[in-house]
Amino acid sequence: MARKFLYLVAAIIVLVIAAGFIMAIWWKDLTRAVFVPGEAFEVQAPLEANAYDDPAMWLSRPGFGVNDPARWQPAYARDALSLPTPADGPVPEFAVFFVHPTSYLDRSSWNAALDDAESQRIAKIYVRGMASPFNKASEIWAPKYRQATFGAFLTDALDSQKAIDAAYDDVRQAFRFFVSSVDKDTPIVLAGHSQGSLHLLRLLREEVAASEIAPRVAAVYAVGWPISVPHDLPALGFPACAAANQSACVMSWSSYAEPADPSDVLESYAASVGFDGEKRGTSPILCTNPLTGAVGGGAAEAERNLGTLVPEKEFVTGTLTRGAVPARCDDRGLLLIGDPPDMGDAVLPGNNYHVYDIPLFWANLQADVVARVEAWTRTQK
Repeated sequence: MARKFLYLVAAIIVLVIAAGFIMAIWWKDLTRAVFVPGEAFEVQAPLEANAYDDPAMWLSRPGFGVNDPARWQPAYARDALSLPTPADGPVPEFAVFFVHPTSYLDRSSWNAALDDAESQRIAKIYVRGMASPFNKASEIWAPKYRQATFGAFLTDALDSQKAIDAAYDDVRQAFRFFVSSVDKDTPIVLAGHSQGSLHLLRLLREEVAASEIAPRVAAVYAVGWPISVPHDLPALGFPACAAANQSACVMSWSSYAEPADPSDVLESYAASVGFDGEKRGTSPILCTNPLTGAVGGGAAEAERNLGTLVPEKEFVTGTLTRGAVPARCDDRGLLLIGDPPDMGDAVLPGNNYHVYDIPLFWANLQADVVARVEAWTRTQK
């Protein structure tokens, strides 16, 4: 009996090892099989010209009141109540245009339908956790859009780019409505994460740079999407933020705990083509340290972190914790945050804290955007 048991254990070990080899060799193929749509891309009908006049086309916008997820203000954890918190004070008026990240994981279509209940539920959670640091703004606008599915970013198929282009068309239409709705004397802050940042970077190139809108932009937060310093940044029309009190500049970072294994991300990045038409290769990625507000920014100890938004169950709420994580940019342009913090079960392989790029530095970002708007205001005077 004991011998049979040992044979069984040995067989299980062999199966586990075999499964490990399969995952190591073919996990990318398996992931694509799960998430990449098997059907051909279908052209979407254009939205009505006045589609974004409808408040139902927005996850956040003026007039939503207490039901606006971007207006949420998390409380500090009890153990942080004795610590000083950032002082409140008068803030100049400013308007934020925020583009949410991918919340559609289904492979049944290349783009999410606007009435897809699950993707909209997740999108609201993203806006609550990622757009809320901008809640000092006088206006926050976060559009719904027919986002490209998660699988579109796992393949080089032509249908993938068609899906991303279709999503961008909606974002561009929403942005034009936003610009027409905001007072022309009000500074603008552009923000996004992941797929949202990808669309934001295209907006900068095609709608903002060298336009009459450009002088109104107080800051750009294109977080969670790699920006090549030599191949992408010059095309955006704005420099990287070199100091915390600088306006009209770009902030961007991608967070990894240590030890970090970004090999898959860097492999895809190296093979991709920059905005200048050249391969990005091993070119440095733009990394602005959210704890210092500067490109590179040196190593910032955890004590400089004014508040990490630690989510609670289901990610629908959370509390701010002071001094939770440090931050430093490495030579590759990745933001390293030290030992893995306990943020929940959405950490990606390789200690990739992509989902938490903004929550990790929630309170610093809230202070950062106010400082940049104030700096922009001073330049106008």
